[in-house]
Amino acid sequence: MKTGSDVRNAPEKQRSATPRAAGARGNETAAQAPAVLPPLPWAEDALAPVISARTIEFHYGKHHKKYVDTLNELVAGTDLASESLEAIVLATAGDAEKKAIFNNAAQAWNHAFYWRSLKPGGGGQPGGELARRLKSAFGGFDTFKRAFADAAIKQFGSGWAWLVLDDEELKVRSTSDAELPLTSGEIPLLTIDVWEHAYYLDYQNLRPDYVNAVIDKLLNWDFAAENLELA
Repeated sequence: MKTGSDVRNAPEKQRSATPRAAGARGNETAAQAPAVLPPLPWAEDALAPVISARTIEFHYGKHHKKYVDTLNELVAGTDLASESLEAIVLATAGDAEKKAIFNNAAQAWNHAFYWRSLKPGGGGQPGGELARRLKSAFGGFDTFKRAFADAAIKQFGSGWAWLVLDDEELKVRSTSDAELPLTSGEIPLLTIDVWEHAYYLDYQNLRPDYVNAVIDKLLNWDFAAENLELA
């Protein structure tokens, strides 16, 4: 989805990443606020016991909602008010004067993408083209799993771990705070949120337990395969 002048004028590699935002935007139109709180793709208790309904209640209903509400307050009456969420992310990335807008837009995007990266009964190993790509990039699924878990566990402070497509190669990335692969032209396929509010009610300081449980039991490989196919 290439919407907004900033997206149309972005470098070709950067533009290639923007379709991933279509899954995160929801069904808003250009006449509406740029960000809406999309419905969860599953019930609040559907990820238990890996992620409890109480964690989802706070994470989605308070943290994610706050990013969306704050973003809409910040862009109200500006030239960004009619832009899509992904266009706002790209337009404000690296702009110190618009850091607050970027942080809230990126976090709204990241969280919508994170919910779709998880599914009840997920985990395991992908098949098809995605499995072939993982083997080519990492040598095997187990090597990928270790790299992905390390990116999430060893991310210092708040942030995200990502499986991305970069120049036709699958790679693992970690980003701090609200940063995301879109701004460097990489196409995100899956993510794990490692801000403390994503896991602290269930795991306290045991981030590795949360990360490994998500990888083993919740990762939505169908979503990753869809993103790869659309890339």
